[in-house]
Amino acid sequence: MIVVSNTSPITNLAAIGKLEILEQLYGTIIIPQAVYQELTDGGDLIPGSREVKTVKWIQIEHISNPEQVILLQERLDRGESEAIALAIELTADLLLLDEQLGRQVASEYSLVFTGILGVAIEAKHKGLISAVKPLLDDLINIAEFWINSQLYSRVLNIVGES
Repeated sequence: MIVVSNTSPITNLAAIGKLEILEQLYGTIIIPQAVYQELTDGGDLIPGSREVKTVKWIQIEHISNPEQVILLQERLDRGESEAIALAIELTADLLLLDEQLGRQVASEYSLVFTGILGVAIEAKHKGLISAVKPLLDDLINIAEFWINSQLYSRVLNIVGES
């Protein structure tokens, strides 16, 4: 399975000490150079920065079509643009992406995507975590990941924790 990730799923899961969920679910995660830079340019202060430099299951791939990135950057930041471009180039099975505009653009290219909440749901269904609620609460309280109350309730309902 080819899985490409944007910055947000990596940094938010790393912030709450749950980055290994990505490896457990997908094996290898591929990130473009721009995502690597977003995670590492601030030194080790950014959650996930050490991990992307050291773990073998996160791999960096370079974009072979810079024109695609330039086109995407008319609407998105560089990390999202490269993640989408890389997913297109690799014919990725899944793109990990949280930002709404990025998801809209990904859908225009018929890419299959999920975000950190989808990852949490899948982890619960596969028995990798016993409960989603503590993970959501940590995302909100530790990683400062914004989840509106309706979505929070809907996710808990999907996994039978409401």
